[in-house]
Amino acid sequence: QVQLVESGGGLVQAGGSLRLSCAASGRTFRGYSIGWFRQAPGKEREFVAGISWSGINPAYANSIEGRFTISRHNAKNTAYLEMNSLKPEDTAVYYCAARWDLATMVADDYDYWGQGTQVTVSS
Repeated sequence: QVQLVESGGGLVQAGGSLRLSCAASGRTFRGYSIGWFRQAPGKEREFVAGISWSGINPAYANSIEGRFTISRHNAKNTAYLEMNSLKPEDTAVYYCAARWDLATMVADDYDYWGQGTQVTVSS
């Protein structure tokens, strides 16, 4: 079992920045890939970014357009999503998820999920 807790969400103006954290506890964090997903009201959950256990070659959704950076600190059992140049369309609940395999863009591939953190970007 892996427990995930997201933090760092909030209200920010368009063009601003936020850093989300995903703190893991339970089994060895180092071996798990982490994905960040988001879900806006009335929309399906969508992939944002993913990083495998090694931290090499992270993947991003096309919609991110180079504005977000995913990273991880295995010694701290924490993954991060640095979000810059935020837009109102980035408003959503952001979730981190974990799986014992390479990171993918498919939500159903992930076994463990956090409770989510709200990000609201005002125009």
